[in-house]
Amino acid sequence: MRYHLSLSIRYAFDRPTGMARQVLRICPADLPGVQQVSSCRVMVLPAPAARREFTDFFGTRAIELALQGGLTELRFDMTAEVTRLDTGPEADLSVPLPGLTADLAAETGLGPMSPHHFLAPSPRIPQVPEIAQFAAAAVAGAPTTRAAVKALGEALHRTLRFDPQATEVDTPIDAAFAGRQGVCQDFSQIMVAGLRSLGIPAAYVSGFLRTLPPPGQPRRVGADAMHAWVRAWTGASGGWCDYDPTNACFAGADHVVIGHGRDYSDAAPIIGMLRLDGAQTSSHSVDLVEI
Repeated sequence: MRYHLSLSIRYAFDRPTGMARQVLRICPADLPGVQQVSSCRVMVLPAPAARREFTDFFGTRAIELALQGGLTELRFDMTAEVTRLDTGPEADLSVPLPGLTADLAAETGLGPMSPHHFLAPSPRIPQVPEIAQFAAAAVAGAPTTRAAVKALGEALHRTLRFDPQATEVDTPIDAAFAGRQGVCQDFSQIMVAGLRSLGIPAAYVSGFLRTLPPPGQPRRVGADAMHAWVRAWTGASGGWCDYDPTNACFAGADHVVIGHGRDYSDAAPIIGMLRLDGAQTSSHSVDLVEI
């Protein structure tokens, strides 16, 4: 699938701001055999005082900005053309879950895709006994590690209710799980916690999701969304697989990847520091159109 992708993020400030530094992770990734980016452009208004680009440890393209004070509005606009390859259903070559320990022991590298980075608790994904108990029950009887990933994702999809008003960006995963509701960020981080409790290395993935209108209804411009899902390591033969617990499916042609990390803090679209002493409002829109 070839897409034209656009993202617009806007902020309005009640009072002029102080100086700011921001890091953006909003550009689709080049992933051999999975996703190809033909072009990507990011516009910042007002223009920043300084701008540099770099690739972070996990391979995500990042843009660092230094912004002058006195802002009353701030806007980030990204446009890109990206091809998402749909390879169809993948064969399950993963080991049974008890065999994953031996495969992990044989992985001695510590490069960006080493599964060892994604097994221990991380800043936003601590150990939560209730999630671990849920995960163990959900995967009971799963014949392979990939089957266990699918079983846990489906169990969370049945158990958690999608509610954009139920949580905030900083809501801890134990609170979201206790309330049995949240958004894709919550679904994904809860699933990562569950997989890690089972000894399955798991990463948090950020990206975009193409949404389709109900039958007979026109497509609404800007109605697509930034999204999050999970990347799990299923062994030396099975490798990594991406699963979307919000939609109970393996990620496919409708999922466009930005990047991944240990949790949301490694892959947030915008992080940084901004000095202000008044209120602010923000909005964002995404458009993902097949071309």
